[in-house]
Amino acid sequence: MNEVYRQEKKYLMNLEAMQRLSQVLDPVMIQDPHNGARGYRVRSLYFDTINDQDFEDKIEGVELRRKIRLRIYHPGDDFAMLEMKQKQGAYQKKRSLRLPRADAQELAAGHYHCLLRMDSPFAQECYGLMHMQCYRPKTVVEYLRKAYIAKENKIRITFDHQIQATEANFQLFDPHLNLYPVLNPFNGVLEVKYNGFLLSYIKDLVGAANRSELSVSKYCLARSAGLHFAL
Repeated sequence: MNEVYRQEKKYLMNLEAMQRLSQVLDPVMIQDPHNGARGYRVRSLYFDTINDQDFEDKIEGVELRRKIRLRIYHPGDDFAMLEMKQKQGAYQKKRSLRLPRADAQELAAGHYHCLLRMDSPFAQECYGLMHMQCYRPKTVVEYLRKAYIAKENKIRITFDHQIQATEANFQLFDPHLNLYPVLNPFNGVLEVKYNGFLLSYIKDLVGAANRSELSVSKYCLARSAGLHFAL
């Protein structure tokens, strides 16, 4: 089980501004080795309670809140990451556990008993929480990500675009999911993640983008878009 504490800031940007900022970061930060020419694909299946408590907590700005998800990077992956993110004041606590593909498929189908077979307190905590509070699969979110890394303060800057989702199919490994757009295709999300404090030169570079900080997550954007399509 991996555990990290960090602060996160999110900004809405158009693709032209994202490209300009990416070019500025190229000489001063390290590109994620998975980037490739256009970035790498991220797909997450989010779980929530029957009454959407995590979604509502985020929308209402509750100080202590969480998200539970399964994440993969390609439909052909033989594993998925089970992740729980918890908001604690200014910090996000993220814990993650690598699961075999078969166990991830069980979770995606709403069957959580496989977590009890694992020698992991985190897996057992997830089982208790998801079972007792009746968590269910809610939405799949997929996007392209380009990431930059600075070793100091574990700073990570990501550009996410082509953000799409579905609430009709929770088959996480399906290579042909029918997804709908969550944002205008000419917009994306910039995320800045760091421990402690943000180095001044990176703060200045990002601040020059002059964008408003977002108060919602991609999960909430996807759920809100899904509710709109359902009307």
